[in-house]
Amino acid sequence: MTDKSNDPIAMWQKMVGEMEKGFNSFANQAMSSPEFSQAVNRAGGVAAGAQKQLGDLMEKYLVSVNLPSREQVTSLAERLQSIEGQIGEIKSMLSQMAASSGISQGSDTALRPPRTKRPPSEGGEQT
Repeated sequence: MTDKSNDPIAMWQKMVGEMEKGFNSFANQAMSSPEFSQAVNRAGGVAAGAQKQLGDLMEKYLVSVNLPSREQVTSLAERLQSIEGQIGEIKSMLSQMAASSGISQGSDTALRPPRTKRPPSEGGEQT
């Protein structure tokens, strides 16, 4: 068997472990400082501002090419869903009214108005 003191893999693992400990110590010290938290907050603010600007630019672009934005499409979908719900309620109310009045739901002849217009006469006269 090989000696642990001459094993290159063991020496490599020990070196990487020491480097990792040193890096963790340095990172912990850096993250505990108020300057680090201020820098992270500034970076987050810059990213949020950039995202808002990009959103505004996309909105302007979509308006210029006459396309709806994501917000507009979402709003339309919500309105459409609300309208569909209202139509469903109206249908159920109409079904209940038809059932209570005895009208069969299959035939729509009872719902048609009487036909009062006469076809033109055979003589070709039109009045």
